[in-house]
Amino acid sequence: MDRLRPRERKVFSGFTTAEITKMERLHRESGEQSLDRVFCKRISKDFNRSKGRLGKPVVKWTEVQSWFHGRQQSDPLKDASSPNSPEKFSVAPEAPLNKACKSSPAYKGETTPDLLELEFEAKSSKDGAWYDVDAFLDHRFLSSGEAEFRLRFVGFGSEEDEWVNLKNAIRVRSLPLEHSECGKVKVGDLVLCFQERRDQAIYYDAHIVEIQRRVHDIRGCRCLFLIRYDHDNTEERVRLRRLCFRPAH
Repeated sequence: MDRLRPRERKVFSGFTTAEITKMERLHRESGEQSLDRVFCKRISKDFNRSKGRLGKPVVKWTEVQSWFHGRQQSDPLKDASSPNSPEKFSVAPEAPLNKACKSSPAYKGETTPDLLELEFEAKSSKDGAWYDVDAFLDHRFLSSGEAEFRLRFVGFGSEEDEWVNLKNAIRVRSLPLEHSECGKVKVGDLVLCFQERRDQAIYYDAHIVEIQRRVHDIRGCRCLFLIRYDHDNTEERVRLRRLCFRPAH
């Protein structure tokens, strides 16, 4: 569930068996592409949003990249899966509509990536929280004329598939911010906030109510953001690492 940005590079040994199995497969299929920054960010996001990582340390994209780098160094057949190989890996072969973004986050005045490069998130009707979309499985039209899509969420199985309203509950994926980008967040902004509770850790829409700007240190942004959750109007003070910014439309 990587909305939590990496700060430093260090050896990470906390991958689960399922994560290592997936990375082994990706290593075989993608070759040197697995060292690409965007590629590694996508993999770390998928890992961190899965059920199996709840309560475990956040996987940083640099840790994924480091794993792939070490795996390539130890693989005598790594040349067989180079970028020139005829079988290149697509980041999400099971989700053709959900390709990894190849460009930087789109804020007001900046270029918006092509539609097919966008990732999406959808609001679950079960808890009102937002989850990354893994695949668009089917669609239908209601008597009102509104469209719905049957979705599979990243990290969840078919038993958690949902029909979701296109207009009200599907949107381009919210984006994490680097520590140096905290100045982009303003009072009144809609954000996606990682809510941590004893029994759950999920993302809800919220609005920025107040910002306490603080001097950054070696740990990064130390500012405090008072947010108000849209679903229940409760307020909480959080740090930047728990916020995701909405891309410009």
